[in-house]
Amino acid sequence: MNLHFIAIGGSVMHQLAIALSRKGHIVTGSDDEIFEPALGNLGRAGILPRNMGWYPEKINQNIDAVILGMHAKEDNPELIKARQLDLKIYSFPEYIYQESLAKTRVVIGGSHGKTTTTAMTMHALRKWGKPFDYMVGARLEGFDQSVNITDAPVIVCEGDEYPASTIERQPKFHFLFPHIAILTGIAWDHINVFPTFEIYLEQFRIFMDRIERDGVLIYNSTDSTLRELVDSHSFQKPVRLVAYGLPKYEIEQGVTKVEIEGHCGLLSVFGQHNLLNLQAAWLACKELGMDAAGFVNAMANFTGAAKRLEVLAKNENAVIYRDFAHAPSKVMATIGAVKQQFPKRKLIAVLELHTYSSLNEKFMTQYHGAMDEADTAAVFYSLHALELKRLPPLSAEMVRLGFNKPGLLVFTDREELVRWLQKQHFTDTNLLLMSSGNFDGMDLGEVVDI
Repeated sequence: MNLHFIAIGGSVMHQLAIALSRKGHIVTGSDDEIFEPALGNLGRAGILPRNMGWYPEKINQNIDAVILGMHAKEDNPELIKARQLDLKIYSFPEYIYQESLAKTRVVIGGSHGKTTTTAMTMHALRKWGKPFDYMVGARLEGFDQSVNITDAPVIVCEGDEYPASTIERQPKFHFLFPHIAILTGIAWDHINVFPTFEIYLEQFRIFMDRIERDGVLIYNSTDSTLRELVDSHSFQKPVRLVAYGLPKYEIEQGVTKVEIEGHCGLLSVFGQHNLLNLQAAWLACKELGMDAAGFVNAMANFTGAAKRLEVLAKNENAVIYRDFAHAPSKVMATIGAVKQQFPKRKLIAVLELHTYSSLNEKFMTQYHGAMDEADTAAVFYSLHALELKRLPPLSAEMVRLGFNKPGLLVFTDREELVRWLQKQHFTDTNLLLMSSGNFDGMDLGEVVDI
């Protein structure tokens, strides 16, 4: 097929383009700017656009389908031309569904933990030798792509609730129609997209109704909001419900040992949130025919997705972690995990407010108590980030009131934060740096010396 990508440089878009090119499709694309790693990846695949910009002349009747990225606006000249020619236009999740009509579709959704749960499922299936395709929103060790489309009988997809494209405002996970669905939990976020909690909840109801007939919903029953949503839902077709909670585990000298169906193994990852993710991944793999012994063995060397409790530096009495946590529930879970794993060590936790929601004064009370378990807590946000998102000023006092954490430090200057970090002592102390951004360009590897 002849496939044209509008906004080919997106993180998932360029990976999908490469995967489809490898499969044998003729792939072209456009974008107004492309950065690394997409620039190099597309160049090596031989499908990097010759010139940056939008070229309506690229759009013609020979194109079988146009795949539209979120970066493209509704007035994009190539999109306008494609509509004039009445070409088939897909968002990337819609097109992935078209490529997976004959596959068993595993879709992992939820407000938190979906990337790690997807990564665990992929890691286990690879260790088992099961052929599968995938789509995941992070770099994973052992996988050269974050999207792969072949003739495999199974596809594993991370399904998020953000809109699919500028002309298709429904969440991405509404278009994947799983046979095996996972919901990891529900915690309101993305208030720029879902202005009320009820609107946010409705997206998960729709997702549940799009599970295929006689499919299975694997859901986290320790999440009271999710449990109530599932219990009260009138499913439109037969769907088997599988509730899960924490597996049996114990922590010895900072290492977690897990037990699944009588089989025990040591883990490289830790924290109750990761144990819940692991249990969900196990149940998905079990549905696909994997046994418990094989799954536990596979998990022994799973080290996590990028920026999920990623170790930046360590010695015998200190560890520096980087984590993607930014939403309140994720911040609380990540801090709790490190504190539980190392209860005798001091924990310094630093959070960057970077997303639209986290920088919004109206959302600030959602962080109440999120950093309570940290011994020392600091919040950083860039005034430049507020300007870029066209948000009003956010005062340090409103941040302190929202978090309600005694002694909370608030920084808005990167260099001031760096100086403070360099003054800390890291004897029997862990440092946790949490952000969906990059701390305004701070070099995390050089801020402290342990």
